[in-house]
Order: sequence, then C-alpha cells, then structure tokens
Amino acid sequence: MLRIVALAAATLIAQFSLSAGARAEVTVSISCSSLGIEQQLCQSGSDAWAKKTGNKVKLVATPADANERLALYQTLLAAEAKDIDVFQIDVIWPAILAPHLVDLSPIVSEQDRADHFKVLVDNDTVDGKLVAVPWFVDAGLLYYRKDLLEKYGKPVPATWSELTETAKAVMDGEAKAGNSVVQGYVWQGRAYEGLACNALEWIASYGGGGIVDGDGKVTIDNPQAAQALEMAKGWIGTISPKGVLSYAEEESRGVFQSGNAVFMRNWPYAWALANAADSPVKGKVGVAVLPKGDGSDARNAAALGGQNLAVSRYSAHPNEAADLVRYLTSAEEQKRRALEGSFNPTLRSLYTDTDTVAANPFYKDFLPIMESAVARPSTVTGRRYNQVSSAFVRTVHGALSGQGQASATLVDLDKELERLGRNGRW
Repeated sequence: MLRIVALAAATLIAQFSLSAGARAEVTVSISCSSLGIEQQLCQSGSDAWAKKTGNKVKLVATPADANERLALYQTLLAAEAKDIDVFQIDVIWPAILAPHLVDLSPIVSEQDRADHFKVLVDNDTVDGKLVAVPWFVDAGLLYYRKDLLEKYGKPVPATWSELTETAKAVMDGEAKAGNSVVQGYVWQGRAYEGLACNALEWIASYGGGGIVDGDGKVTIDNPQAAQALEMAKGWIGTISPKGVLSYAEEESRGVFQSGNAVFMRNWPYAWALANAADSPVKGKVGVAVLPKGDGSDARNAAALGGQNLAVSRYSAHPNEAADLVRYLTSAEEQKRRALEGSFNPTLRSLYTDTDTVAANPFYKDFLPIMESAVARPSTVTGRRYNQVSSAFVRTVHGALSGQGQASATLVDLDKELERLGRNGRW
C-alpha cells in the first residue's frame, strides 16, 4: 500500500464526511493512557464510535510512564509502522512528533476551534498544521482534607509556607491521637515529567519564571528558583514521606485516597476517584488553586497539562482514524468524560454546563486557574524539549535528594541548557 505522506484539506473534508455505509468495515487502533480510569473511558468512547460507524476499534497497550510511552511512539513512527492509527499524545509532544502526524484542521469546525482554549490550539499547531486535537486539559490542583482542616481549625493555605505549617500541625495532632501514618503533603517526586510539572509550579509561584522563556532564553538560574527548590527539599522527611521521591500520580493518589495525607498535588482526574462510592475519603475532599510562594513576585501557578489525539501519517485508515478523533474530542464525548471521570474539557462552553459543574464543583473556578497556568517550554524548544526536560528533572531530583545546594545545581543546569539551546537558537 502506498504511504500516505500528506492529505489535501479539500480531499480530507470530502473523505471524512463519507457515511459509514459507504465504507467497508475497518479496524482502527488507538493508544490510550491507563492512568486512573482513562483506559476504561477511552474504551467505552471508542466502542460507541464503532457501533455508530460499523467499524472496529482496537486499544493498544502502552507504558504507563510518559517518557517510556514517548520513546515507544518515536520508535514506531520512525519505522513508519502501522501498529497505531490514533495516538494519545501529551500536550508537550506535538512539536516533537509533528513530522509524523496528519494535519487535522479539516475535522475541527470553526465553532469548536473558537470554543477550545486558544493556548491548546496554538500548542497543537506546528508550522501552520493542526497536528493534534485537544482532548482534555489539565492543570495542577491542591487537594485537601476538609474534615481534618475543620478539626484543627485551619483554613485552606494560600501560600506554601502556610501549607507547610498546617500540614505539620495536623500531622502532630493526628499523631498525638494515635494516627501516626498520616502524611502532610504528597506529590509527584519521581524523576520523570511529573516532577518537571511540580517543580515548574514551585518556581513560577516564587516569581522564578520558567525554564526557558518565550524567546528561547534560558532563565532557570535565579534566586527565586533556588528558594523554591530549597523549600520543597525541606518537606522531605518532615511533611512528605521520603518515599515521595519515587511517587508518580497514582502513588500520590493512593496515599491520599486511603486517608493517609492532609494535602495532595494532582491533576483533575483524581477528583472523581477520590469521591467514588468505595473511596475512604468520599465527601471529605476539597480542591483549591495551588499556593503562592513568598515574596513580592509570588503568584498562583499551575502547570498546564493535558492530552491530545493525533493520527499517524503511516496509518492504513487515516480517514476513519480522523473520524474517530473527531468523535472522541466532540462536545458530547468530552461532557461524558467530565461526568464519569472528571476529565477537564478543552471546550469553554462545558464550564458553564449545569451537569458538568454539578459533578465537578471546582469547574466554576477552573477558568481562572487556566489563566494562571504555566506552560512548559515545549513549543519554543521544539524537538529538544525532551532533552531540556530530562536535564531539568535530573537537576531537581538531585537537589531534592540532597545532592548539593539548589543554587549551585541551577548554575550547572543553566550552563547545560545554554549549550543545548545554542544561546536561544533551539
């Protein structure tokens, strides 16, 4: 079969609009994350599309670790393999994978394009082509135990210093009451992309900017960034367990949802699970914006995250694959996922929808959180982002593990990134 290198927009529009009856049955393969209930919702949504179109969908298992999943994707795409037609890709991957992806501009209506968060559409547009369609958006959130804060007369912390003090006070109080297993704060400290998100939030909240600015200039070596990392380092072994340095999202959620933590940093997906019928903390959980740092430049900062759907240029069934993407990213499907899994829609209109807000009360405050979201420098660093992130994560994890002062490690990181970026020429 001839390789599909590019599809003209007019041809795509015509082909994507073909009725199911006009096509022979095909099987479309899709890779979906297994984080929380993602795979379950992906399966049910794909099954609904298959029933509607008369086609079949095959879910392809991929590694849970994001870095491992990206490596697998790159291997498959470099080999022009046809194993996966539709890829679920992280918000930071479009620029990395763009050469291997179909332009999906024709399947996104002008109305939906205007309704999507602009930052997401811009993020998914590479060299004028929409190489992925936004599926759900993430931003880091602070989860807290309402019952424990009420028990000890503590407000929701507005700053990291307040969080530290409150976590310690509740831990001490619970220990005196015989409950010594309660931790103060759990988050994602493993040496992977999740740590990059956490660390970026700390640094930005202290006014330390990002890793690389929008012009490609490396900015990580500054006093506020060092102060933020030293703060987090002080949590380990005090309000956070030493094992937090091996936690990803699910390990953090496991501790918090079992009732053994006062605070947790995680993505919105954890809300539905924390309030599931079998959850020990059902009805006891609140959600708030992540705290500010200290100082005049302090601000609330939440790492921008999310997932998109993309179609491989090497797919044997690009038209059906694109139609599956259109269905899964539709308003109806995004609403279903919001109701069943608290996955944040990428469409603004769903944040004023009565049903979605009732199921996810924090949605009413999510638009301001999006306005304070901090994007990782994946667009400006392009295909080098993975190297930038790896260097950042290695440095942060080393500092948190006690391998030198944060200020000194950031000096070395700055020099490494300068060499990598050739003084901004990424």
